[in-house]
Amino acid sequence: MDMASLSSTLLFVAFVAYLIATFLFGGAVKSSNSKTTKSFERWGKLAITVTILGFIANLGYFITRWIAAGHAPVSNLFEFTTAFGMMVVGAFILIYFIYKTPALGLFALPIGIIIIAYASMFPTEITPLIPALKSYWLTIHVITAAMGEAILAISAVAGFIYLLKNIDLTKKSKERFWIEAVMFVLVLVIGFIVATVSFSLADYKAEYSYISKDETQHNIEYTMPALFGMNESVALTKGAFEPLVEMPPIVNAKKLTTVIWTILFGTVIYILLRLILRKRIASVLQPLTKKSNSQLMDEIGYRAVLIGFPVFTLGALIFAMIWAHEAWSRFWGWDPKEVWALITFLFYAVFLHLRLSKGWDGKRSAWIALIGFIIIMFNLIAVNLIIAGLHSYA
Repeated sequence: MDMASLSSTLLFVAFVAYLIATFLFGGAVKSSNSKTTKSFERWGKLAITVTILGFIANLGYFITRWIAAGHAPVSNLFEFTTAFGMMVVGAFILIYFIYKTPALGLFALPIGIIIIAYASMFPTEITPLIPALKSYWLTIHVITAAMGEAILAISAVAGFIYLLKNIDLTKKSKERFWIEAVMFVLVLVIGFIVATVSFSLADYKAEYSYISKDETQHNIEYTMPALFGMNESVALTKGAFEPLVEMPPIVNAKKLTTVIWTILFGTVIYILLRLILRKRIASVLQPLTKKSNSQLMDEIGYRAVLIGFPVFTLGALIFAMIWAHEAWSRFWGWDPKEVWALITFLFYAVFLHLRLSKGWDGKRSAWIALIGFIIIMFNLIAVNLIIAGLHSYA
């Protein structure tokens, strides 16, 4: 077995291990009361053991793919997103050994699972690096940024658990609406996976020509029916779906098409889940948080930001600027990814200001942590998939 095949196998092993560990953490949460201490400890120890084994396999994937590619596996969306999912699990393991709370694993591991499943929908082939990516500063920048985002993700998980426990879902309120909106967004990610797999199984492909920003002609292949066309696009495949709207060069119409299909599939899945469950998804999950400690979740959320914010700042801003200067001879260029990294930095800076100077804790802190993670995921999904820029190679 070559290194590339081995890395794929290790990633699959990690995925399965995380899935099993999620159910084991569910067992620990269910048995977490004073009468079942031994059962709780047994489930908890088994769950974290399986999680660590999965993380070791995940780390093995990262190392073997690095060897196979000859460079750090963070140069495209599949590699970066997979690394991000791995680091979310790694951040959870670190915090688990500090606080020993299984509820965090029950909600953090599914986030890692969904992120890795999302990554697997992108092309997985190992490709040569373009000149701008041939820098060790790229590796340092991307890995550090992903690590910071992963730690910040744990603050969102803790905040989500806090809100699920403390919001009255039996009464109509803005809080009930927004917590369910978060569940809808998570289902949209599943919608992306289902849409990608569905069109892949149907073997849908259609080629178009278009005019780029530099006024040269290029060809592009769609793997989903083209709802949006590239600038001055012309169908080259006989019988190809004619785009409904033509987009300007600044927007990647192919990726925008993917986003719209994701929303359509995700919405249908959400409606089906509501019909099957006959209640809000948040209401289904709420009983799993009843035994969690609200004060502890608030502390975890705050401390995760205290750790993750400086790590993210180093990776996404400082190291990114050094790499940008090396690659493009400038520290800052208002590229969409750069702008969104700045927005993320400013958001968490405001979070810490409100927490430290205004005493914003509890629900307010939990909501801000959750919004912060939505900003991170918007950067990962929407900015990468829709807006064209210097980071479009990702």
